[in-house]
Amino acid sequence: MPVLVFGSINLDLVFALPSLPVPGETVLAPGYRPLPGGKGANQALAAALDGAAVGFAGAVGEDAFAELALAGLRSARVDLSRLARVAAPTACAAVQVDPAGRNQIAVGSGANRLLRAAQVEDAALSPATTLLLQMEVPAAENEALLRRARAAGVRLLLNLAPAAPLAREALAALDLLIVNEPEAAWLAAQLGCGAGALALQRALGIDVAVTLGEAGSEAATAAGLLRQPAFAVAAVDTTGAGDAWCGVLAAALDHGLPLEQAMRRASAAAALCCTRPGAAMPRAAETEALLRGG
Repeated sequence: MPVLVFGSINLDLVFALPSLPVPGETVLAPGYRPLPGGKGANQALAAALDGAAVGFAGAVGEDAFAELALAGLRSARVDLSRLARVAAPTACAAVQVDPAGRNQIAVGSGANRLLRAAQVEDAALSPATTLLLQMEVPAAENEALLRRARAAGVRLLLNLAPAAPLAREALAALDLLIVNEPEAAWLAAQLGCGAGALALQRALGIDVAVTLGEAGSEAATAAGLLRQPAFAVAAVDTTGAGDAWCGVLAAALDHGLPLEQAMRRASAAAALCCTRPGAAMPRAAETEALLRGG
C-alpha cells in the first residue's frame, strides 16, 4: 500500500494583499483565487505528485465547494474511496498573503470535524502502509486510528499542525513527529523540555523532525541529529510549504529512502511550493531538477 493520509480538506480562498491587516483594519485585494487546500489534502496531493500511490480519508459536505476542494486530488489520481459526504459544509479557509509571501489563515472546519477513524478499514493497515496524519481533524479520531495502526505495524507520521493536545500514548506510538518552530515551542512547554528536535526526541522517545523555514530542518533520532539546509528560492507565498515537506517526506520514506535523503527531497519540494501562489505542490520532475541543481 501506499501512503495513506487521514486528514482535513478545505477550499482555500486566497487573497493577495498589499499588507496583512492588523486588528480592526480592512485591506482590499483586487480579487481572490479559490484553490483546493487543507493540510490533509495538501499533503496527500504532494505525496501523489511526488510519485507515491496515495489514499486519502477525509470528509466534505454536499455543497459546491466540495468538488472544487477535491479537484486536485482527483487530477492526481488519489484514491478517494475512504472519503465521507457529511451533513456539514465543506471546510473553507481564508488565506491572506502579502508581497513578502507571509500569510494569515483562518479556517472554518465544517465537515473536517466529522471525519471518523472508522472510515479507514482494518485491511488498509499493514506494515506496508505509511500513515500520515495532522491536527485539523478531531484529536480523538487521530488517537483511535493511531492505536489501531500501531497494532498493525504501520509506519506512523504525525504533523502536529496546528499544535493541539494529543494523548501521550498516541505520541509515543509514532515513528516520526513533525513540527514547525511555533509548534515545537508549544509542545516543549507542555513537556517541560527544550524546543529543539533533540530535546523533544529525548522527552518523547520517538524520532522528531522540526522544520525551520529559511533555516531548513532538523531531525533527531536514536542515532543522532540530522540537519538539512533550505534551498534558496525567491518566495512568493509560503502557504502550503510545510504540507509539501510532510507529503514528500512521507512519499520518500514509503519509497525506501533513509530519513536524511527524504528530508533533502522534502526541503526541495517545500522550496518550490514557496515560488508560486497558494498551496501549489510540485511534481516529482520539478523536485528532482532542483535537487540536481542544488
